[in-house]
Amino acid sequence: MAWKKCGKSPDYRFTLANERTFLAWIRTALAFLASAVAIDQLTPNLAPQAYRDIIVLLLSIFAASLAYFAYRRWSQNEKAMRKEAELPYTKVLNVISLIMFIISFVMAYLLLFI
Repeated sequence: MAWKKCGKSPDYRFTLANERTFLAWIRTALAFLASAVAIDQLTPNLAPQAYRDIIVLLLSIFAASLAYFAYRRWSQNEKAMRKEAELPYTKVLNVISLIMFIISFVMAYLLLFI
């Protein structure tokens, strides 16, 4: 973590806000992982096994991706604050919204038609 030594230390309030955002992303990743476990273990009649396996795999991959992007966003914001630069905008938020829409649509389809 060489970036900890570059620039000047930001106001602790901004650092704590950045950390809270990171933790919110991690909570979201944990919720997706818990959803994957719940679908796998608690809903044997939701859909055929192959469909459930695909859903569980996709939710797990999405949870891992969110955890990765949470750390990446946190570190980019920390670097920017230390260099007194503008905070970078992440396009991951658009991807998260799209994936949430797709997951909701697939789950609604499975619940209503299978």
